[in-house]
Amino acid sequence: MAGDSKRTLIPGAGPLSRVPAPAAFLLVLALFLAGVWVRGTVGALLLGLLALGVATLLATTWALLTPSARVLRLLVLGVLVLITVSVL
Repeated sequence: MAGDSKRTLIPGAGPLSRVPAPAAFLLVLALFLAGVWVRGTVGALLLGLLALGVATLLATTWALLTPSARVLRLLVLGVLVLITVSVL
């Protein structure tokens, strides 16, 4: 894998492969909606937890992403951080 830093992600090969996609989507959606709805410190903590998860996934997959995919994911993370700050 040393020379294979741009290999494609194979479905079922990652650490989250056993998590059903609908469950992951619903968890992310629930965290986001709860954070926006609750607002204040608790809402910011929920959104911050979500942003931390997104940042962790971005960091672990960085070497496998194309430059355009990196920019898009950084943009999503930036918007999430802005929303987190705005609920305070």
